Amino acid sequence: MTHPTRRPFAKYWCAPGLTALLLAGAAFAADVPPPLNIQQKTLANGLKIVLAEDRSRPVTNLQVWYHVGSKDEKTGRTGFAHLFEHLMFRGSKNLAPEEHMRLVREAGGVVNAYTSFDMTVYWETFPSNYLERMLWLEADRMASLDVSDANFKKEREVVKEERRMRYENPPYGTMVEEVLKNTFVQYPYKHSPIGSMEDLNKATIADVKAFHDLYYVPNNATIVMVGDFDAKQAFGLIEKQFAGILKGRPIPRVTATEPVQTALREVTVKDKKAPLDAVVTAYHLPPMGHPDSYALEIASSILSSGQSSRLYKRLVYDEQSALTAQGQSLFLEGPSIFFGFAVVNQGKNIKEVLTSLEYTFQEMGEKPVADDELAKAKNQTIAGFIIGREGVQAKADFLGRCAVLLKDATRYNTELGKYRKVTAADVERVVKKYLEKTNETRVFIAPDKGEAK
Repeated sequence: MTHPTRRPFAKYWCAPGLTALLLAGAAFAADVPPPLNIQQKTLANGLKIVLAEDRSRPVTNLQVWYHVGSKDEKTGRTGFAHLFEHLMFRGSKNLAPEEHMRLVREAGGVVNAYTSFDMTVYWETFPSNYLERMLWLEADRMASLDVSDANFKKEREVVKEERRMRYENPPYGTMVEEVLKNTFVQYPYKHSPIGSMEDLNKATIADVKAFHDLYYVPNNATIVMVGDFDAKQAFGLIEKQFAGILKGRPIPRVTATEPVQTALREVTVKDKKAPLDAVVTAYHLPPMGHPDSYALEIASSILSSGQSSRLYKRLVYDEQSALTAQGQSLFLEGPSIFFGFAVVNQGKNIKEVLTSLEYTFQEMGEKPVADDELAKAKNQTIAGFIIGREGVQAKADFLGRCAVLLKDATRYNTELGKYRKVTAADVERVVKKYLEKTNETRVFIAPDKGEAK
C-alpha cells in the first residue's frame, strides 16, 4: 500500500537563464489546467459524492475517502487507520480475501490504498464500462467488511513487518517519529500513521471492530470520481449501490489544540543504525489552505528543491559540512510542520551544521529573495501543479483533498492562482514569522556507540 506522507513532492528544475523564457511562455499553452465541472450530491445516509466528467480517455478513477487517519486514534491505540488500509482487502460478505483486487485487475484496472494523518483513501482506475462493478465492490466492503479475528491477526503481522522494514531497520528510520512526538505537545499528529509496535501487539479484535464501526460508515465517507462517464447516470448508480447502507453514529472530531510554542526545544536521540550525526529543525506551520501556506510552500521550494536549493548549496557544496541537506513543508488538515534536515560530513561538527541550517532560514527572513530565485520556485510549483494533475487519478486525488480536507471541492479550480500571487515580500514575511527560534524544535540523531543488537 502506498503512503503519500512519504512521497517526495515532485520538483521541476530550470536553470536561472531559462526563467525569462519560461515566464514568457507561461502566457501560452497549458499554464492553466482546464477547470473541472464539479458536481456534488449528498445521500440521505450522509455519503457525499463529488464527480467530474473527463472524456479525454476511456477510463475512470474511483476513490472512497474515509475521513479518518492517525490523528483520530487514541493514545495506546495507534496504527488502526493504517491497519484498516490492509484489512479492507481481506474480504466481505460477498467476496473472499483479495478478490476485490482480482476483480479490478481482471477488468484491466489498477487498485490500491493509502493512509495518512487525516484520511484513508481506497481507489481504483479502470476502463469506464466497468463502473457499476467497481461501485458494487466499494459498496460491498463498506456495508459488510469481514473484520474477523483471523483477518485482524494476519494483517497485524503484515503491518508489524512493514514497520520493521520502513522504520526500525533503516538508519534514521525513526527520525520522523522523534520529530513529531517532540514538536507536537497536544495535537495527535505526535504519532505517525504506522502506529507503534507496542500498540499493535496489545490491540484486540474488540478494539479494532469498535474503530471500524465508528469511522467506516457512509456519513464519514466521500466518493470522488473523475473520468469517462455521464454524471447523471453515475449519480444514479452510486445511489443504487450505497443508499441502502445504514448511517453510522455521529463522527467525533479532534478537539485538541496545539499550544503556541514560546521557547526553543532540544532533544538528542541515540540510533544504533545511524552511521553519522544528523540534525532536524522543525517548526509549526498553519494548516493547509491557510493564507500563509502558499508563500510557505514557495519558501520551502527555494530552501530545499534540488541541488540548487539554498540548503543544499550552502551545506553540501559551499561548506562541505553535510553529506545531504534538505527541507520540506508538510501541510495537513490541522497544525502543520516544516523541517530542515542535514547529515554531518565526516570530520565536521554537527553544531556547525545546525548553525548553517538556522542561518539559511534567518537570512531568508531578513531580506527579499531575488527575482530569479522567486520565479524559479514559482515555476517549479506551477509546473508540478499542472503536470501533477494530468491523469484522472491525479485529478481525483486533488479533488478529494479539496472536498474532504479543505471542505470545498470547488477550490480545485482556484488553488493555483494563490501560488501565482506570492511575492518576495510574502516569502520574507512568512519565513520571519514561522521559522524563528521560539517556534523551533531541534532533534539531534547521534550514533549509538554501544554494541549493536
